[in-house]
Amino acid sequence: LRILALTQVCGSTGSLQPEHPKICLPRTLRQTYIRKVGDTVNLLIPFQGKPKPRATWTRDGRALDASRVSVRSGERDSILFIREAQRADSGHYQLCVQLGGLEATATINILVIERPGPPQSVKLVDVWGFNATLEWTPPQDTGNTALLGYTVQKAETKSGLWFTVLERHHRTSCVVSDLIVGNSYAFRVFAENQCGLSETAAITADLAHIQKAATVYKTKGFAQRDFSEAPKFTQPLADCTTITGYDTQLFCCVRASPRPKIIWLKNKMVIQGNPKYRALSHLGICSLEIRKPGPFDGGVYTCKAVNSLGEASVDCQVDVKAPPGSPTAARVFSRSFGTASGLG
Repeated sequence: LRILALTQVCGSTGSLQPEHPKICLPRTLRQTYIRKVGDTVNLLIPFQGKPKPRATWTRDGRALDASRVSVRSGERDSILFIREAQRADSGHYQLCVQLGGLEATATINILVIERPGPPQSVKLVDVWGFNATLEWTPPQDTGNTALLGYTVQKAETKSGLWFTVLERHHRTSCVVSDLIVGNSYAFRVFAENQCGLSETAAITADLAHIQKAATVYKTKGFAQRDFSEAPKFTQPLADCTTITGYDTQLFCCVRASPRPKIIWLKNKMVIQGNPKYRALSHLGICSLEIRKPGPFDGGVYTCKAVNSLGEASVDCQVDVKAPPGSPTAARVFSRSFGTASGLG
């Protein structure tokens, strides 16, 4: 027997031709790769080549800092990993795949950004009419990227609440309009980039006082209207019939100025302070609640309103009946039936 071993490079027919190395750079990495400070950078770059090519990484032409960047290369891809990105990690990263005398390279531009610093030297330049002019200088630190603009806010000294008047304003000056006469305003300016607004804002040292115009108004004299009147019921009490043991309420409406005193009576006897009754009066609406009325709670109820200009009253009849099927109702029915039979 004869055994013949074959490899990727050599065989019974001779050596195989090496495959030219090629890097398959993802589309998202063909433009600047932007991350925020503290984010993780994890890039997987596929490549081709036979036999296994050698992959090396550099940054701006120099070797990578092993304490900041980790690299792992396999047969078909290479991974670049940064656990917590810092602004110092920004730069041009080059991947070189070599196979013999052949090689392929790819460059990835990584930009690590953060929020910008606040603008500087915000000044209140002028105040006229209902307007105020502001000026400021750009922040010293833009967060490692271009600014998107400035956000301008105003606050009244009375409330202290901030309201946005301009967003992503590109100039370093502006005019704030529609200010209210008689109020004083403070202003503050934020810088903004892709990460958001600056953590702090620059505030004006001076307040903008919107002065009232020196206008003299002449008003015509007028007679003060007297709204005083004696009590008058606009809605009277209504007669009602209720069942023994069921709460009943009486309602009426009265108009008077000054506010009248409300007095409730039953059969011309004052019932104020009796726990069986609850009287309420609100905005001219008067109510009396009869709690669990009994046979002796029927009668004529009166609501009287009294003030310094006079008084008025309204009456109603309240009848209390026993519930159907009760002994009292049966006795009443039997009496009525006997009387009717005697008449017959």
